[in-house]
Amino acid sequence: MTDSPAPLAERFVQDPASYAWTFGGYDPIRRVKPGEVLDLFVEDCFAGRIRSTADLPSKSIEFPFINPQTGPFYVEGAEPGDTLAVHLIDVRPARDWAVSAHVLFFGSLTGTRYTAGLQEALPEKVWLYRVDAAANELTFDALESDFEMRLPLEPFHGTIGVAPAAFEVRNVLVPEAFGGNMDSPDVKAGTTIYLGVNVPGALFSLGDGHYRMGEGEVCGAAVEGAMNTILTVEVIKGVYCEWPRFEDDDSIMVAGSYRPLEDAFRIAHSQLVKWISASAGLSMSDTYQLVSQIATSRIANVVDPNYTIVARAPKRFLPRDIPWMGGVHDRLRTIGRTVLATQGR
Repeated sequence: MTDSPAPLAERFVQDPASYAWTFGGYDPIRRVKPGEVLDLFVEDCFAGRIRSTADLPSKSIEFPFINPQTGPFYVEGAEPGDTLAVHLIDVRPARDWAVSAHVLFFGSLTGTRYTAGLQEALPEKVWLYRVDAAANELTFDALESDFEMRLPLEPFHGTIGVAPAAFEVRNVLVPEAFGGNMDSPDVKAGTTIYLGVNVPGALFSLGDGHYRMGEGEVCGAAVEGAMNTILTVEVIKGVYCEWPRFEDDDSIMVAGSYRPLEDAFRIAHSQLVKWISASAGLSMSDTYQLVSQIATSRIANVVDPNYTIVARAPKRFLPRDIPWMGGVHDRLRTIGRTVLATQGR
């Protein structure tokens, strides 16, 4: 582990020819030391190919080349049975525009390959959003109505994950125990993401920048945009997270991803109960009762091959002075603040 911040790394912009399109199955593009700071450009889910309302998805992108991943990165010292901690120091739009779209047979309110019907697909459409970084806002312009609305920027990464266990290779649209396409708005600046390590080096990657998104990503697309992201990593030896855990200054969280949505809910909450019980020394029954009264259940997505629920427990309702995950979040948060201070932020 590290207690002092490393110097900010040089800007890293990956050659698009080497983007990863799966979790697992790719050789690492770079080795990273624990405590090293990465300054990354991360492309949007459409690989930058949709830039106007005329660029329909069926004409602009080709499955499975969706959600290009920056990475994978090999983290030195990470071995199966450990946990990788990824702390997002800064996540901000890399462009002054972003897009959203209705994609054929994709979304929670239309027929899909999983919820098949005889109806025709909803018509494809693309919305272009204008980004005002200074005001921390973006503008929704209606396509077929005389209406516009300024919305707050709330940038986060839809995908972050490691190579799966058991030699699996999973498409980047899939969220599961390895992380992946969770589409959780909590994967934002100031959050530490904990992912169980399944292969040497962990092989983590990230992508799918979202400038904002309603819970559930109902139509199947957020306000999609490229991202400038600064992060650092740490390895927690001998501790394995079965499912992704998140921590910010105020809460601890667990992401469960599966179908049906009820099973994603059960995974997230049972894992949250186990985490609190083991860390705080409360009995399982007492923890179950406490979580039942304090947890919130954010719906991250109901559109991907697996659905995602994030169970959150506010720290103010938990036993005080618990060093969650060995206090890694607090240490990485200190590094992040130092990095931002050197940039005058």
